[in-house]
Amino acid sequence: MRQIAFYGKGGIGKSTTSQNTLAALAEMGQKILIVGCDPKSDSTRLILHAKAQNTILSLAAAAGSVEDLELEDVLRVGYKGIKCVESGGPEPGVGCAGRGVITAINFLEENGAYEGIDYVSYDVLGDVVCGGFAMPIRENKAQEIYIVMSGEMMAMYAANNISKGILKYANSGGVRLGGLVCNERQTDKELDLAEALAKKLGTQLIYFVPRDNVVQHAELRRMTVIEYAPDSKQADHYRALAQKIHENGGKGVIPTPITMDELEDMLMEHGIIEPVDESIVGKTAAELATTA
Repeated sequence: MRQIAFYGKGGIGKSTTSQNTLAALAEMGQKILIVGCDPKSDSTRLILHAKAQNTILSLAAAAGSVEDLELEDVLRVGYKGIKCVESGGPEPGVGCAGRGVITAINFLEENGAYEGIDYVSYDVLGDVVCGGFAMPIRENKAQEIYIVMSGEMMAMYAANNISKGILKYANSGGVRLGGLVCNERQTDKELDLAEALAKKLGTQLIYFVPRDNVVQHAELRRMTVIEYAPDSKQADHYRALAQKIHENGGKGVIPTPITMDELEDMLMEHGIIEPVDESIVGKTAAELATTA
């Protein structure tokens, strides 16, 4: 059984990419369990054709405690037999959402949810800034991390930050960075930047997913592209990504994160941002006018 996790900056298309990739893996005959670790509970919506799945935390609150739940209470089966669970979290602004991740994984392990599974996939919220969200890495649950990013600066910043989280726990466990997945935003020199960042981190750009409006059309119907438009070029791209991940088992690396200065230098090398003239930093428009 392979335990993988998809991380990435919020809004980068991580859940869409992960669900399409997992649908393609299921199409290949792999038995899949998705553990949604995002409080929005949207990690399984395209697989289940549902707005949101009932979460372990919400069901536990209604039942009294998590010990009062059975596996069939929290697990639903969707496209191609993919098993789906959402951990859930507290109301916005209240408590630690990481608690749901920890509770969910412990419950699933204790109740045999992983039996007969080829892939367990953790879809994790945004950046690794909270110990709860780092739990699949910290507790050596997820062994292969795939970071979804784009050529946008903050997406690359987040990918680098996530790599720092992987590095922190790599030596005490088996977690490794499987590679970067670039979800195209059609920014300048996007493929070049994605490849350059992968090289800096000591990993590979495992796939460049082109932008296509069929993804949005599928999402409006709460479906993966694999199911909605199986004969489309975009579906074939997700199949190719799934194949790359399938062939990548055991080939992860301990990443080599870079500094913010190194990231900015990389952007300058590719002509994305202009070099900063340190002599003008901190000066007002009036001060600059007098020195012009």
